[in-house]
Amino acid sequence: MKYFNTAGPVNCKDHYCLPPLSRFNLSEILGLISQKKYFVLHAPRQSGKTSCLLALENYLNASGSYKSLYINVEAAQVARNNVEKGIFAIINEIQRRIELSGYDDDSQRIVKDLCDPTLSLSALNSALTRLAEFSPLPLVLLIDEIDALVGDTLISVLRQIRSGYDTRPDHFPSTVILCGVRDVRDYRIHSDTEQMIITGGSAFNVKAESLRLGNFSEEEVRTLCLEHTKETGQVFTAEALNAIWNLTSGQPWLVNALAYETCFKLEHGKNLDLPITDSMVEQAEDNLIIRRETHLDQLADKLKEERVRRV
Repeated sequence: MKYFNTAGPVNCKDHYCLPPLSRFNLSEILGLISQKKYFVLHAPRQSGKTSCLLALENYLNASGSYKSLYINVEAAQVARNNVEKGIFAIINEIQRRIELSGYDDDSQRIVKDLCDPTLSLSALNSALTRLAEFSPLPLVLLIDEIDALVGDTLISVLRQIRSGYDTRPDHFPSTVILCGVRDVRDYRIHSDTEQMIITGGSAFNVKAESLRLGNFSEEEVRTLCLEHTKETGQVFTAEALNAIWNLTSGQPWLVNALAYETCFKLEHGKNLDLPITDSMVEQAEDNLIIRRETHLDQLADKLKEERVRRV
């Protein structure tokens, strides 16, 4: 039985979902890729960014026009200002994703010898050069959680990507998409090495566009909820659908969390013979707040910060 997803990328086989590629302007993104642009996709946490990137990877690989590779660099966050360890972690992630993506044996070997923390600080640039040169198609690299990186490691990654830009597409990825919570231009990165603040716009001045993944529309909220009705036969009253929209404004995690709490946690909601009503939705809202669900708790903590309170 499918359910509303509240953690991690959506899997439409297991979860009620909207087609991930419908969440953004696919023709705009394909246009940027065809122009060999490097650009940013950003949105708040739990908005569906990873789901969209994974769907885009599959779409591009199925098109026969590009070779696409998704990587998540969050594991390198713990390296902080230790650039060698950070780059080592990212090279290992590239190698792991190559193996998971079904590349042939030759492809899997092309960056393996770079999985060595003693190598030079340009190992990421070397790995991407090798991947691009080996690929028979233009390489599109999708880098998730880019702003999880910290300090000199983030600066090094941005600069190594920038330094290969002029050699694309034959010797470097044709397109790189950086995905995170913030736009690169908003980065203020403290460099221990240079003892100064480096801006993201300076470290990555080859960015062509910044695209933001938006919330669900009211119609999309309704469509998502009615996936539950199709699966189970349990209906939502019009008032319940309005309540979900009014309480969430379409924020994807809030929509899914509220719907999951209503349909799968409340005793009345679990009774498929009963319709989902606005009073059930309001009870679910209270439950989420009382439990201080992770993302609500993070938001409450942010609201205590002086810089936020000033706004």
